[in-house]
Amino acid sequence: MLPLRSLSRCSVPTVFLRHASTTTKPFYITTPIFYPNASPHIGHLYSLVTGDVFARYQRLKENQEVRYLAGTDEHGLKIQKAARAYFNDEAGREKEFCDMLSERFRDLGKRANISNTCFMRTSSKEHHQAVENVWRNLHAKGYIYKSQYSGWYSVTDECFYTDSQVADGVSLETGAAVEWAQEENYMFRLSAFRKPLLEHFTNNRRSVYPEQYYDNVIGMLGGGADESFVLEDISISRPRSRLEWGVQVPDDPEQTVYVWFDALLIYLTGSGYPWASVAQQTEMGWPADIQIIGKDILRFHAMYLPAIILALSEKSNSSIPVALPKTLLTHAHWTSSQKKMSKSLGNVADPLEAMDKFGVDVVRFYMMRVGGRWRGDVDWSSEQLQKHQKEISAQLGNYFLRVTSPKILERANSASALICDQPDQVPVSLFDAMQEAQQAREESPDDIVMAEDVETDGQSPNVELLTAVLALPAKVRSNMDQLEAGQALAEIMDVLKLANQSITILQPWAKSTDPIVAHTTRTLALETLRIVGACLVPFMPETSERLLTGLGLDVQGRSAQDAASGAEGVLEKAGVARKVEVKDVKEIWERWEGREVKGVKLF
Repeated sequence: MLPLRSLSRCSVPTVFLRHASTTTKPFYITTPIFYPNASPHIGHLYSLVTGDVFARYQRLKENQEVRYLAGTDEHGLKIQKAARAYFNDEAGREKEFCDMLSERFRDLGKRANISNTCFMRTSSKEHHQAVENVWRNLHAKGYIYKSQYSGWYSVTDECFYTDSQVADGVSLETGAAVEWAQEENYMFRLSAFRKPLLEHFTNNRRSVYPEQYYDNVIGMLGGGADESFVLEDISISRPRSRLEWGVQVPDDPEQTVYVWFDALLIYLTGSGYPWASVAQQTEMGWPADIQIIGKDILRFHAMYLPAIILALSEKSNSSIPVALPKTLLTHAHWTSSQKKMSKSLGNVADPLEAMDKFGVDVVRFYMMRVGGRWRGDVDWSSEQLQKHQKEISAQLGNYFLRVTSPKILERANSASALICDQPDQVPVSLFDAMQEAQQAREESPDDIVMAEDVETDGQSPNVELLTAVLALPAKVRSNMDQLEAGQALAEIMDVLKLANQSITILQPWAKSTDPIVAHTTRTLALETLRIVGACLVPFMPETSERLLTGLGLDVQGRSAQDAASGAEGVLEKAGVARKVEVKDVKEIWERWEGREVKGVKLF
């Protein structure tokens, strides 16, 4: 695990881009900050792994600085009550209590190999200063005012709900119980921002992803409704007599800043707010490029935080423009046996226990293989986890051991004398077969054209595999750029399945197999492993490291210099696949000719 506040780098094949980015803005990724009143669960790990996958991908793709924020949301009534219960009703020890709780979430990140660059806590001094700065700014502009407020309050969610957000005594969004409360609070003029928010989201359809959650946000803002639709102003403080553990409202010792208002500002704190200039704002990473959230906190991140930022951006002598976050990647939840995980049902899955049993990378793989499409709730079970453990172990781990067997090496070496006089004959013939098959597909787009439909000297499975391998980095990048991690992983697994089928059909270990076919099969298998290893780095970093080391690629060999001799040549720029040239295929043969590779156990 990298130090929590240090910038991490991955010494792996840069198969995604030819040129390093020249931008000065770090790519900024955030996860929700977790409420530490209970032990970490699978949902926490899911958000962390999602953030880590995209952070590692961006480091690979752009070779640029990535800032990745995680943390804990430590204020509020639940923490206040829990701390006093823990310390025998002794007041004033909430920070000490949070120090202990927060460490469990740090430990989860370390255990799961999460490469966050900072871990922010709402109880920190710098965050208190940021909250006070925002409050004074908005109050001076008239966006914060004091008023009597009444509404449906949820102790569980620590927020008020309007009549339209409640039915039968529970929140329609979270299912938490609510009770009627009336008190004097400070209010934020959310009503002033319906039109600019609706304009922002209408003009930026990728601002919330997947699209079903974008549609939810438009609905929250009254999209399609008449001009009489209004957003209600929202309470952003509570009487200090009820809530002491939190940021005191500036210049009012009788009020405490509402926990969610305080918590939403952590993303600004994590990028150095308050900034002295727009240039400093950019240099520190703001705006966030990807904010990862669960669907249950969509309202807070898609309505309240952007409205606060828009208010901050209003011109004044003390303000600079603050950009809105770029994309809210909103994911669904994990269930257990198709039921919501809860302590009362006894079905809460322990992420640490799962990683101890199945391994860190297998759990990461499972989460992205099953949950990397974000749209619907997915079910957690040991049976499914074991099924996917067997999948990756068979398709990758066993394949590596098969490819590097002494029998295949012996058969491949026996072809050396046959090809030494014309070393380019095999790669050139495979390239020609690829081109012929591609041309046939273009001429007959409605027909299924396979390599066996053209002359391949018995190498049709290798032609199909070579075509798929050369196309894989572009497919992975395209899907990752669209935030479709699950589909990117599916593309990788499809290539591995094709590779396993190819070696089973061609049997390069058999004495009856043409030595040239055995040599070609081994060469392409090693290149397949190299490209797959590079593409798997964001998902399974430790496994990829073992695989690439096992292939004999040292740290220098896994840099962009090595990528330029093979994998990176598949792409031109921005993830667009270019036409494959014969030199690309020749380079694969040059890379692996005469190189002895010993397999290692990956799982």
